[in-house]
Amino acid sequence: FSKREIRQFESNCIEVEYNEKLEVDGYSVEFLNAGHVPGSAMISLENDVHILYSGDLKLEETRLLEGAERNIPEVDILIVESTYFGVEHPERKELERKFVESVLETIDNKGHAIIPAFAVGRTQEVLMILESYGITPYVDGMGKDVFKILERHPDYVKDPKALRRAFKNAIWVEWKKREDVLKEPSAIVTTAGMLNGGPALFYISKLYNDPKSKLLITGYQVEGTNGDLALKHGMINLGNKIVKLKMTVEQYDFSAHSGDSQLKEFVRLAVNKGAEIVFTMHGEKCAEFANWIRENLNVEAYAPKNGDIFVI
Repeated sequence: FSKREIRQFESNCIEVEYNEKLEVDGYSVEFLNAGHVPGSAMISLENDVHILYSGDLKLEETRLLEGAERNIPEVDILIVESTYFGVEHPERKELERKFVESVLETIDNKGHAIIPAFAVGRTQEVLMILESYGITPYVDGMGKDVFKILERHPDYVKDPKALRRAFKNAIWVEWKKREDVLKEPSAIVTTAGMLNGGPALFYISKLYNDPKSKLLITGYQVEGTNGDLALKHGMINLGNKIVKLKMTVEQYDFSAHSGDSQLKEFVRLAVNKGAEIVFTMHGEKCAEFANWIRENLNVEAYAPKNGDIFVI
């Protein structure tokens, strides 16, 4: 987007807090914490019919965020994400332990742990995990800018003091100093999360041939991205060439979405609050999720296709 388009977008924005109701064209609108990333929100829309749209949702709390709002209003219709229907995430504390063990093992072996992380949410959570285990990492990329924004909006994170402590503990890297980071074994938390750009590619370009180093991927990798290429084929596109990775590649499922049991729990919450119709969206198994809802919760459920129209 151009700067002009961004300014135009900003001029049409209204800043609203969680649980603050406002009237828009005869509708009562309320935003509820969705627990996905800082500021993510479910949208409650009420007129003659009350609709709740979950957006991306995480019921479980993390080091960075409280879980999604469970005290939802009475609703008639629920629109819910389906990303991980049929898939459970690993238990968070055990996942953190294994992740930290791998980081420490890499440093002990005189290697570098490159940790690609999304700028919003994931960079902050990973730094909080490392700080809690006494590890001082380097941090590079746009995650630093996001932290500065979150500092101005502390109500949108679970523990602002712990977040500040994590970023104070980390060593901030400027682009002119990136070469210096590689002089000693280290952990480097950096964007981009899917490895299609950002400082991560600089570090990989210097270390891809080093079997003592590791690439510790912390998020979902869309098919066709560099991260997907690294996981499936042990290769990476550095822009001017595709190289074979001699460094170890590992993936840790620090997902910001609810897994199967939490998705089902959230739908039950809505049904208990009066939801009679559920639309399942945003997932590879939307139809299967809708079938489960119909069979187990005895309400109407649909998995709309793009372009479908429902009159309610």
